[in-house]
Amino acid sequence: MASRSYGACVLCRKAAVVKMLCRGTSAAANPQSQVDFLKGEQHKKHPGVTNLKTLRLPEELQTAARSIIHRAQVPRLTDRSQSLTNYLWSRKRAVEDLTLRRKAVSLERELWEKAMEKKGDVDEQALEDRIRRKVLSELKRTTYHWTPMKFDEELGVVYMAARLAGGYAAVRRAMNEIKKRDPSFAPQSLLDFGSGLGTVVWASHSCWGDTLKEMVCVDSSGPMNILAERLLKGDDEIAEPHIKHVYFRQFLPVSPKVQFDLAVAAFTLSELPNGTEREEAVLTLWRKTSSYLVLVENGTKEGHQILMEARDTLLKKQEKTVHDTRPASVFAPCAHELVCPKLAHEPITPCNFQQLYQPLPLPGTEKFSYLIVTRTEPGKAETEDVSWARLIAPVLRRTRHVHCRMCCPDGQLQHLVVTARKHSRDVYRCARSSDWGDQLPIVQKVDDDSQSDSK
Repeated sequence: MASRSYGACVLCRKAAVVKMLCRGTSAAANPQSQVDFLKGEQHKKHPGVTNLKTLRLPEELQTAARSIIHRAQVPRLTDRSQSLTNYLWSRKRAVEDLTLRRKAVSLERELWEKAMEKKGDVDEQALEDRIRRKVLSELKRTTYHWTPMKFDEELGVVYMAARLAGGYAAVRRAMNEIKKRDPSFAPQSLLDFGSGLGTVVWASHSCWGDTLKEMVCVDSSGPMNILAERLLKGDDEIAEPHIKHVYFRQFLPVSPKVQFDLAVAAFTLSELPNGTEREEAVLTLWRKTSSYLVLVENGTKEGHQILMEARDTLLKKQEKTVHDTRPASVFAPCAHELVCPKLAHEPITPCNFQQLYQPLPLPGTEKFSYLIVTRTEPGKAETEDVSWARLIAPVLRRTRHVHCRMCCPDGQLQHLVVTARKHSRDVYRCARSSDWGDQLPIVQKVDDDSQSDSK
């Protein structure tokens, strides 16, 4: 009798354990086993992890940069490089002419209404002149004055000291998204629009090595092209370039039929004077893309909004003449192709990510925004049944639970508290191993511990 009671208790405990495990995995609409989304990898290396450890410039690039900086003997280099960094980070887009005209008309109407409230005779011509001067004065005082960057050799060296390592880190991190999620991709041709110091060439070479047989760098600045070539040659004019098959141009290739496996514009769209030119540049780059288009900007509100403009252009704009009929599909970082939820909440915060790097000469963190668009048909590149959300903030690891802020495939922001009991042991361990910028297998059931993020 006692034996039966003991056996019954054991069975009850087993049933309770089974029930608890079932409850732990019921949060997902379609519970996924380890084989489904881990693909045999350890939790800390699950398929959604795309972050890189602290990046260091390739040794050849770092040596060449230090040699150029040392030989240039630029006065107050440290102060000037910091000032340039601050200036670039705070830079905004130029105010569009239409926006400026609307603002002027509104201001003029307001001033006329105030003037008409006063009784008495009015010299309309004198009043009109006075109002016009006030409008011009107010516009001059409140309008952001955008000016293009014009590089000579000295400013190019200052830019190198300020941005070489950080720019390399951001581009390298963005490209790692493609390398990790599409390991079969081996580009043979590269187009870098707004190539500057050539960091895109170095970053792409670090990812794909000698598979790249043609790299075309386009930059309108002659001094920057010269500096980029010096970096490739290790600051030695007679030396062979460290990376072969790199060609410098000051204008984009003319033929719309010439395509490149990989097209990149890093910190370039923000250097164009207006929305029309940015749109035309994005469409031109897309025409020249056969596989992936990578866009990178500063991780500011301006940088993020510029990329969202580009995203809308590529997804919605219909060109009259189409040479490649494959449609645009967002590859990263967005988990969807809906309106960016970050732009729908007040106050607006940019969708950005960060990458640690070892610069010249102190460690730093590069905060950037990026967009990768591919010609692969939507859903074709990723055939697994798992949906992945993008982590848009640092993961907060606590005892037995993890706070994750995510942008989800349904176009919503979500704050999810992940536990092993509610979301399965595999998802929980993946969450603890992930960080800002990685992807996480989405748990589709929203319970009391998850909520729509309104911040």
